[in-house]
Amino acid sequence: MKQFLSQTDRGVLFMLLSALISALNGAVAKLLGDDLSALEIVFFRNLIGVLIILVMLRHTPPTLPGGKLHLLLLRGFFGFSAMILFFYTITVIPLGEAITLNKTSPLFVSVLAFFLMKEHLNRYALAALLIGFAGVLFISKPTGMLMGYEHFLGLLGGFFAASAYATIKTIRHVYDTRVIVLSFMGVGTLAPLLLFALSPFVSAPDALAFLFPAFFWPTSPKVWGLIAFMALISTLSQWLLTKAYSFSKAGIIGAVSYTNIPFAVGFGIMLGDGFPDAAVWLGIAMIIAAGLLVKKG
Repeated sequence: MKQFLSQTDRGVLFMLLSALISALNGAVAKLLGDDLSALEIVFFRNLIGVLIILVMLRHTPPTLPGGKLHLLLLRGFFGFSAMILFFYTITVIPLGEAITLNKTSPLFVSVLAFFLMKEHLNRYALAALLIGFAGVLFISKPTGMLMGYEHFLGLLGGFFAASAYATIKTIRHVYDTRVIVLSFMGVGTLAPLLLFALSPFVSAPDALAFLFPAFFWPTSPKVWGLIAFMALISTLSQWLLTKAYSFSKAGIIGAVSYTNIPFAVGFGIMLGDGFPDAAVWLGIAMIIAAGLLVKKG
């Protein structure tokens, strides 16, 4: 029992550190948004990640057989879509709200599992969906029946993140984890290059202009320093997350992972975001509660 508590405590500590660093990563992305477009942030973050994964694969080649390339590429597309929407919303709405909307992904996973994998939705899952999406309304404060566009994109990012998770479930037994990550980062590097190349020839509406920005190679040492720092802490956060799940039960670690929301609110305030009002806090609490209910179910 003593050993179990020790392992649990270590898992919680690793998850707290991962959540803190994850929120810090969002803060760094928000800072980079002053000098780079969201698409440029995605490009540089994934480019560095691709190089790291390729070195790892060269050192220890994968052994799983593969064979579902279309699903691997689909996972890459979903991951890229989630990331560009996440980084864009970070630059246009408060950091805490952007990260909270991204945390709706477990709710969408339940919906996708019901429709695509015929998994049963128990009472916990149904309650979670109602509570969670009510929380989204408190955060986005829709006018009439219309949600603000930026908040809608944040919610859509949560959906694409859930789609990526659902795809992983179907290919995790045939592809090495590093190959799955490489698919996401590879698409996250090549897709921005394609969009940058198209940008001079596309007159995108304002709502989609963030997908077709002009590309500018950073020249500021500060920007390159932030890019390198973001790549470092992203890797560290994922390592801590993996260690946390190896030390303790998934339900406990999943609950602790929601601490990145108050961390993000704090970093956002430090960067100039307004203090969340009562409605936003209520929405955050409802989405956290919904996430915990999904895990309980």
